[in-house]
Amino acid sequence: MSKDRRKTGISSTLAEDGIHGQDKVLILWQKQFMQFLAVPQFYGFFRFPEIRKRNLELFVGREYSQTMSKKTEFLRTVKFTLFSISAGLVQILAFTLMNELLNLPYWPCYLTSLILSVVWNFTLNRKYTFKSANNVPVAMAKVLCYYAVFTPLSTLLGNYLVESLLWNAYLVTALNMIMNFVTEYLFDRFVVFRDSIDTRVKKA
Repeated sequence: MSKDRRKTGISSTLAEDGIHGQDKVLILWQKQFMQFLAVPQFYGFFRFPEIRKRNLELFVGREYSQTMSKKTEFLRTVKFTLFSISAGLVQILAFTLMNELLNLPYWPCYLTSLILSVVWNFTLNRKYTFKSANNVPVAMAKVLCYYAVFTPLSTLLGNYLVESLLWNAYLVTALNMIMNFVTEYLFDRFVVFRDSIDTRVKKA
């Protein structure tokens, strides 16, 4: 029996019983709902995890995936920021020791402290931020390519600002660190670990 025939039969029965208007509409809706409850897939939604998961994906759709992706990316950015701050502390400490105690020119202080912070930052971000199982020498080689450009540019510019324009050495170092933070995150995210994010599996 088709759906239209069932509906027509129910309407005829209600008319014979003298039920009309809003009461008739309400009873028809209740009948339709009870027929929906009789569908096996309705119970499967609650009973079977695979059916529930599939239906949830249909209900929530693309917005759910996008929300989770944004949340994951936000947490990744927070981790990178915190590790970068710790690397910045390493760089500042090393820079201060060489600048104050050894009284070296700006460029060797900056270059040495930068190298120390790079090793610190790369190790932590690879393991905890991007959770990458990528080959370490390959990933490190890509990072070195980034610093092959960033290091001479920031060193020469910083040395010029401090030695020639007499800018404060700590201010110049802070500006270089901010520039390093932004550009390195983009380079790590979209170049170094682009195809290996979240591929590291914890050993049992």
